[in-house]
Amino acid sequence: MRLIFSGPQASGKGTQAVRVAERLGIAHISMGNLLRDEIKSESDLGKEIKNTVATGGLVPNEITFQLLENRLAKDDCKAGFILDGFPRNIGQAEFIVRTFRIDKVVNINLDDTTSVHRISGRRICKVCGAIYHVKTKPPKQVGTCDKDSGELIQRDDDTPSRVRDRLRIFHEETEPLLDFYRSNGIEVILVNGNQGIEEVTEEVFRKLGIN
Repeated sequence: MRLIFSGPQASGKGTQAVRVAERLGIAHISMGNLLRDEIKSESDLGKEIKNTVATGGLVPNEITFQLLENRLAKDDCKAGFILDGFPRNIGQAEFIVRTFRIDKVVNINLDDTTSVHRISGRRICKVCGAIYHVKTKPPKQVGTCDKDSGELIQRDDDTPSRVRDRLRIFHEETEPLLDFYRSNGIEVILVNGNQGIEEVTEEVFRKLGIN
């Protein structure tokens, strides 16, 4: 099965994509992870990506397409794959549909108010990367990681104003892709992301026909 998982910030698409990939035994592919892995490799391409990110620029489509084609050519993608949070705009979607067969798109819906609440309350450990939430998953001691006593920080782009900016871009550029997929004969599955994680997983599995 070849799937795309889509949804606004904090909809849980990454969590659900991982769960589906594990259950089906297919590859889970995040563009963010591909970019970070290439940077860590210190290849010429990785250095170019690092410089682009460091100056606040967007990585060009031709680079993301190259990384994706290389990744999808690997053996673990033969049985299927999930693209997590990619494509994000019409140019990327046209490339995906033109180059690869996609069976279904899973879109996890979430209202903007809940998205802002989930992300703006998120805190991340500077040492181990553990994630907390000031209301739904607070640490035992305010500002301190339970695992290693590392300092908990809020990412610059997790403030309410920055989250709203990202949501605006999602609504303008990514949300319209659902109609593009439908127009290309790809089934779009809508899932209620305002539920708890387990309830969302149950709905995703049921609508994908996964036992």
